[in-house]
Amino acid sequence: MQPKSKYEKIQHIITSLKQPAYRYLQITDAIFKQRIGEFEHMTMLPKLLRDELINELGNNVSSVTPVLEKKSNQVSKILFAIAGDERIEAVRLSYKRGWESYCISSQCGCGFGCSFCATGTIGLKRNLTIDEITDQLLHFHLNGHALDSVSFMGMGEALANPHIFDALTILTDPQIFGLGHRRITVSTIGILPGIYRLIKDFPQVNLTFSLHSPFDAQRSELMPINNRFPLHEVMKALDSHIQHTGRKVYIAYILLRGINDSTEHAEAVAHLLRGRGLWEHLYHVNLIPYNSTDETPQSYGQSERNSVTMFVQILKSRGIKVTIRTQFGSDINAACGQLYGSD
Repeated sequence: MQPKSKYEKIQHIITSLKQPAYRYLQITDAIFKQRIGEFEHMTMLPKLLRDELINELGNNVSSVTPVLEKKSNQVSKILFAIAGDERIEAVRLSYKRGWESYCISSQCGCGFGCSFCATGTIGLKRNLTIDEITDQLLHFHLNGHALDSVSFMGMGEALANPHIFDALTILTDPQIFGLGHRRITVSTIGILPGIYRLIKDFPQVNLTFSLHSPFDAQRSELMPINNRFPLHEVMKALDSHIQHTGRKVYIAYILLRGINDSTEHAEAVAHLLRGRGLWEHLYHVNLIPYNSTDETPQSYGQSERNSVTMFVQILKSRGIKVTIRTQFGSDINAACGQLYGSD
């Protein structure tokens, strides 16, 4: 069977050269403890092994190349070049209490065409490989940043890329990234097979569901995926996730002025989340201010402050836990729905 990731390839190379098994630990220590980003600088390895690693994998440990970095207050957005002359973006968020959080991409572009999202206007170019997914984080690690938490909320729909599960295995492998499962969040527009596989294989990974409208017809207009995986089916899967894991499920809701921010919408969101059984208190709504870009329709705008306040009050009065997501990076097109993968 072909090795899937660079870490499997490294083990394969060690075996083929009849090198002792501890060489693998030396290499992962060099990358993850000493932050060495080029194989030629791993001087603890015999030259024969270094040369073969370079020959097979290239000298750079990472397969993604930073092209451009944009910074604003507490946010850094990096444009990476990947194979095939394509571009993807990842975002680093630095919180005041010293926490470093990352928003990484799972696909180059996205094929689901949610009408308010810049990434969706590109269409899907391709799924990212396992290495391209994990190397976005590796880039930040090699540059001295702590990897406190990561969310798959960058370009693409994570659960539509089958490589996501191998990437999660690598991110949680104690010998490699060693991230705790609860420090990882997967965001989805409602890909049912992926949700069920996440329940089975990674029950402790956080799950966020992008709702954006509680009404089926409107949700289908905004998010065509609703025709394939209807809202009531997705909610059943989310109930199942909570029952199996005892963990919260986050409901992401982008507020669009005059479109989905009415009292009727707020009541319907509350109605959707109430009466779901003993576990209903584990649903938590994240309200997200809308961020426009040059690529998204001009008809979408950010909700008025009083509409947001009203929405929050209605949800709270119905016993729904709700947070207004703090927005960083909209000035550099690094906020939700703004990643476009261009210079």
